[in-house]
Amino acid sequence: MVWRGEAKDLRIPWELVLAFGVGLALMAVISYLLLVPRRFLWRLLAGGVLGALVLVVINFFGGMVGFSIALNPFTAMAVGFLGLPGVGLLVALNLLL
Repeated sequence: MVWRGEAKDLRIPWELVLAFGVGLALMAVISYLLLVPRRFLWRLLAGGVLGALVLVVINFFGGMVGFSIALNPFTAMAVGFLGLPGVGLLVALNLLL
């Protein structure tokens, strides 16, 4: 196609503008997350590991008395994000339900 000075249709599809905006937002979030202090990330990691260990101990000793907490993606996320309070939440939910 050769440009000959005629008027062209220069409309930009709204889907392209939306995709560009989402991409910019994701880049901003990822760059912010990379700048989060490492101490916070270590605390989050330590809480998740400690919560997982407590969950394994609860399942080991709870199995002797007929109490266990299922290990699935939901419980793993709850323990990973919340740490020990997540384990407490899972125990309370298991006792209530």
